[in-house]
Amino acid sequence: MPPRHKVGAMTDQAPAADSGGPDIPGKPTSASRTTLSHIMTHNDTNLLGTVHGGVIMKLVDDAAGAVAGRHSGGPAVTASMDEMAFLEPVRVGDLVHVKAQVNWTGRTSMEVGVRVLAERWNESAPATQVGSAYLVFAAVDADGKPRRVPPVLPETERDKRRYQEAQIRRTHRLARRRAIMDLREKRAAEGFED
Repeated sequence: MPPRHKVGAMTDQAPAADSGGPDIPGKPTSASRTTLSHIMTHNDTNLLGTVHGGVIMKLVDDAAGAVAGRHSGGPAVTASMDEMAFLEPVRVGDLVHVKAQVNWTGRTSMEVGVRVLAERWNESAPATQVGSAYLVFAAVDADGKPRRVPPVLPETERDKRRYQEAQIRRTHRLARRRAIMDLREKRAAEGFED
């Protein structure tokens, strides 16, 4: 069965609206890298008195969305979030820094890597990493159709490593999705309805 492309799908296999156009010049990783900082208050806490994971996830999505929009030069929507890791609790009074950059680009999608750091608002101790995530964004045009994105140009050895790791994650995402679809088709052919 040929792959279909939906805005939420994690594939670049469908033709983009302007796939016959000229090549888009690449952009260096640093061109769209950004940091979003936010101080945590009592409004951000969960029942345990630490910052709610959903608050951190929203900051992650906000920073990643800004990076994806900057890199692609227009609107980009979240297609998936994976490997969200919470390493340490975040507390009221922590100044949270969400650092994001494009790690990899396909034809219409981008993987954005995000690191979350926290420091006490009134101390000069260095910030510590409290979380990380990888998100896939799809660039869309005014009609919500996929549009091409510039290739990302890794600049440093760290950027090159992140690019290679992102390719591995993409391969795993697509393989997992393919295996699930194959299983569903097999079960449907055997007469099982989900």
